[in-house]
Amino acid sequence: MFHLRIPPGIHPKRNKVVTYMDLFTMAAEQSPEGRLLADRMRPRTLEEYIGQEQIVGPGKLLRRAIEADQVTSILLYGPPGTGKTTLAGIISHRTSGIFVKLNAVDAGVKDVREVIDQAKQNRSLYGKKTILFLDEVHRFNTSRQDALLPAVEQGIIIFIGATTENPFHHVNGALLSRSTLFQLQPLTHEHSLLAMRRALEDTERGLGFLPVKADGEALNHLSKMAGGDIRRALNALELAAMTTPPERDGTIRITLEVAEESIRRPTLKADESTQYDVLSAFHKSLRGSSDAALFWFIYAVEQLGMDPMTFLRRLIVMCSEDIGLANPQAMLQAVTAMDAYHKIGWPESKYVVAQAILFAVESPKSDAIPQALGRVGQAIERLRSAEVPLHLRDGHYAGAEKLGHKGYLYPHNYPNHYVEQQYLPDPIRTARFYEATNQGMEDKIRQNQEKRHGASRKS
Repeated sequence: MFHLRIPPGIHPKRNKVVTYMDLFTMAAEQSPEGRLLADRMRPRTLEEYIGQEQIVGPGKLLRRAIEADQVTSILLYGPPGTGKTTLAGIISHRTSGIFVKLNAVDAGVKDVREVIDQAKQNRSLYGKKTILFLDEVHRFNTSRQDALLPAVEQGIIIFIGATTENPFHHVNGALLSRSTLFQLQPLTHEHSLLAMRRALEDTERGLGFLPVKADGEALNHLSKMAGGDIRRALNALELAAMTTPPERDGTIRITLEVAEESIRRPTLKADESTQYDVLSAFHKSLRGSSDAALFWFIYAVEQLGMDPMTFLRRLIVMCSEDIGLANPQAMLQAVTAMDAYHKIGWPESKYVVAQAILFAVESPKSDAIPQALGRVGQAIERLRSAEVPLHLRDGHYAGAEKLGHKGYLYPHNYPNHYVEQQYLPDPIRTARFYEATNQGMEDKIRQNQEKRHGASRKS
């Protein structure tokens, strides 16, 4: 243990000299088993619960179910620190049944089956229902989730799952369909402020036993830096209170400077769902907003730590999917940007990539290529198999003409290097898959198509 030389102060409540190290002793007395402030202040009732009014506000479905002890299988989905585990804890206090908590990180199929077996006994011998709370359910693989299904279907257990990951990506469809999904929203700056003020006033579980005085700007800084994570805000507040030397009158004053030392800007984690969402926002922004496209790209790479290659690959695809022949130069810009990234690395290639992004966004747009591919796919689905017209078949061998492989017209021998002839199989010989738009360079292609088709109709 390290020792700090801190001037003693007078504790106003005990009227005695108190040193800095005494504060840790006092905190230990007030925090059973050394529990952190965020754990001690965890709400125990719906009245203490902070936020998520859209699902547990007065008169809301989930609140009514909890108050009536009629909770059915549910999934709680939301970012860290939004109150999923806390809500499950409140349900455990309100239910007359047996509440079992497992964490998917260290629980296995054996643990689940043991809970199910015990639940059967609880129901048959004592008439008691069993609620199984599975935290971080996205960590359970398919086989583990499948082990829950029969018990949930038969009503042997009431399942409550909590996840920070998109349940449509990480929870079995069968289990998801048998549970009511509740999405928890990120908490706000005001929610964190409310939680910290409660902790400062609470003498039983909070910091009310200490003579702490926190400046408003200090609490504002802690709440903003916590980013809606109440747990993080409370832990930072406790760190500030327990490491700040008391003044001469014994007061522990938390200033803005102290708050800034007690919390650092969080390192954001780009989980799988976040990556999908940010990448989706980037691609959609490429279709209509230079500002947004640049924002999502830089945010993902420099704030979330995502790989620039992920976005370069999407940019290259976009240059065909959303721009195509309306501006073929966009593809060259994107491929050049990828090449620059490989050769000079990051962040030096940031400017080259940004240029390619801006060029793509500001280019005329056309979705003629994916539309054409879609029509081709539908035609193939209808045909199943296709016969190559005789005049298009390989004729570079002796005897080809005897098999009828003749009649091909070489376009370069005709005016404008074009001649009308059949290129598609007989059932779809007149089909048109690629229809050029009037955007950018593609407008010239459209005009050329119209001339060709007009000429063929006349002939």
